[in-house]
Amino acid sequence: MDKLTTIYSMTGYAVVTRELPYGSLNLELRSVNNRYLDIQFRLPDELRSLEAAMREFLASRLNRGKVDCRVNFSRVGGTEDLQLINSDLLQKLLELDRTVRSALPNARGLEVADILRWPGILGANSFPAENLNEPCIELLRAALDDFAAARAREGEKLRAILLERLGRMRRLTEEVAPRIPALLAVFQEKLKLRLHEAMINCDDDRIRLELSLFASKIDVDEELSRLRAHLEEVERFLFKGGAIGKRLDFLMQELNREANTLAAKSVDAEVSKTSVELKVLIEQMREQVQNIE
Repeated sequence: MDKLTTIYSMTGYAVVTRELPYGSLNLELRSVNNRYLDIQFRLPDELRSLEAAMREFLASRLNRGKVDCRVNFSRVGGTEDLQLINSDLLQKLLELDRTVRSALPNARGLEVADILRWPGILGANSFPAENLNEPCIELLRAALDDFAAARAREGEKLRAILLERLGRMRRLTEEVAPRIPALLAVFQEKLKLRLHEAMINCDDDRIRLELSLFASKIDVDEELSRLRAHLEEVERFLFKGGAIGKRLDFLMQELNREANTLAAKSVDAEVSKTSVELKVLIEQMREQVQNIE
């Protein structure tokens, strides 16, 4: 799908693992909706220096969401001690051993157990952590591709849901407009009856004035026009794609405003029912929009 038309959900998950000669590297990405982009890291000490570069890379691909990035590194079993031997200290110990035995030929030489027990011979700092830098960045790139694909799939589901709600809202708005002339005709008959019962002359001017006031009170054409315009704008953004979540959230507020005005002007049970159904659909859409990037 064209990137321009892709909609991304802020909910996503991806995990990728790479086996390296000296251990296993695992990277996990997960996210939920958030007003802004918030990236949190959990990295082993060997990779702490990469946090800034990883943050910049994620920020270049993501716009919104609370994102957790976790990286774990497990050294290969049985080789951990070899990886941690302090080579410089080992050479100094061997030189000292040769010097002592040259002076004292009968002295016992250093054994492996003696060397391994020597303070500082097994130091965590001796592990070549820089060897993990490039594999970690490559792993992040692969995980982010899977992560973006998962968010895009979820985004397509959200688009389908929103388009279905849009269709239902359009049908409801189209059902309201034809009711207005019928409401005016009913009011006209009731007005004539009340005036007749009050023995007031039912002159055309009086009836036209009352009808004009009533028509002005129940006129929802402007609200319906704005509802239609907002629905078209929502649909346009849904097909445009990209980072549209904030814009859609604003449009949900505008739709709700017009639905409330429609309810306030209603003098008919069916129109009131329609306004309630519209507000229910808008709220359903708003909940889905909260998950769109």
